[in-house]
Amino acid sequence: MHKHEEAGDVRAVPARILDRGFRLLVLREFRQTDQPPSLAWIEQYVLRDVHRVQRHGIFFGCTFLPEIMQWLSDLLGRPSLHPADYPASPAYRNPAWPSLLWHQESRVWDGDIHTIEWHADIVFVDQASFDAFMARWQDRLVEHDMGASRAAP
Repeated sequence: MHKHEEAGDVRAVPARILDRGFRLLVLREFRQTDQPPSLAWIEQYVLRDVHRVQRHGIFFGCTFLPEIMQWLSDLLGRPSLHPADYPASPAYRNPAWPSLLWHQESRVWDGDIHTIEWHADIVFVDQASFDAFMARWQDRLVEHDMGASRAAP
C-alpha cells in the first residue's frame, strides 16, 4: 500500500478502518511561520472535494460522491427527512445516515516542514449499514491503484 513519504505527495492512501466506520485522509494543511496556511487536497474516491469556496472562505463540509450518495439513499433513505407537517416544521437529518467528523493529526516532515493532516471520520449508526457499505465500496478505501476504481459503477 502507498504511504506518503513527502509532504507534497497527494496520492490516495488507504483509509483506516474504525468501529463501524473509517478515517479517510482528505487535506494536508501546510503551516509556515509568518504565512497563511495552505491546503493540499489528497486524492480519494469516496467524498466530494472540500475546497469549494463559500462566502467566508473554504467550506469544510464533506459529502459523498454522487454515486455513493445515490447508493446510500437507496439503502438508508434520503439524507434529510420531512416531518408530516412540512413546511410548517423544518426538515431534519436522517438519523440512519453516517456521521462525518473531522480529525486532525500534526506531522513533521524532513526539512522541518510542519503540516496538519485532516481526516474525515465516517461512522455508521449500525454494523449492518457499515457492512453493506464495505461490501460495495471497500475497493475505494483500500486499493493500491485507486484510480481504476473511480470509474467503477
